[in-house]
Amino acid sequence: MRHGWPILYTVLLWWFSTGVIMYLNGMPRATHKWQMLAATVLLGVALCGVAVSADDTRVSGAYFAFTAALMVWAWQELGFLLGYVTGPRRSACPPGARGWARAGHAVMAILYHELALLVLAAALLALTWQRPNQVALWTFAALWLMRLSAKLNVFLGVRNLNEQFLPEHLRYMHSYFRQRPSNALFPVAVIAATLLAASVWQAALNIDATAFEATAASLVAAMLSLAVLEHWFMVLPLPSERLWNWSLRASSRHSKP
Repeated sequence: MRHGWPILYTVLLWWFSTGVIMYLNGMPRATHKWQMLAATVLLGVALCGVAVSADDTRVSGAYFAFTAALMVWAWQELGFLLGYVTGPRRSACPPGARGWARAGHAVMAILYHELALLVLAAALLALTWQRPNQVALWTFAALWLMRLSAKLNVFLGVRNLNEQFLPEHLRYMHSYFRQRPSNALFPVAVIAATLLAASVWQAALNIDATAFEATAASLVAAMLSLAVLEHWFMVLPLPSERLWNWSLRASSRHSKP
């Protein structure tokens, strides 16, 4: 189970953490400020975890760094969905906007979110600089790269926009999406991401890799593989939202206008 446990851990953490964020996002608006406060406290804990694990090259150190990186990522995900870390533009895209004008409006709608990602990436880079355990940085970089690809694909047009995941206060974001079967970037992005995941899997399966190296590479490769799967969810006629029905049903019982 040198690779099996990291794969299972990644899949379960990806599935459960996504569901938790959806659940929290569906809670009454009055609770959001307290959620953001709690998430910010956990962000501080996660950054401390990244720093502590940066010198730990045991198998447990790989898991710890990976989990801490996901906690850092969860902060910006929740901050975006709660509407605290979005952008200076908080209105729908003008109906007549096309080309670079539409792109400019879209950037302004998520500008603070992108800047927050830059700051968090810089923090992880500083905390792991020239340290033996780089799992946190690799994990965050993989998530950032794949999320950027997903944003570009949704902007250019895909079949499944999953707009039902957007809360009421972010429904204007849907105007920056485009629904179409696919776009020219999609195959390029998927092929590139698949090749990247394959190269990390190759490192994980290297017979000369230590237990730490194999675990670290397996965790990152599994996350990249899930991100590729999420890309396919955007264009295939599959009800991927059913994976988190338990969370959506639970949050709907608490949601209020």
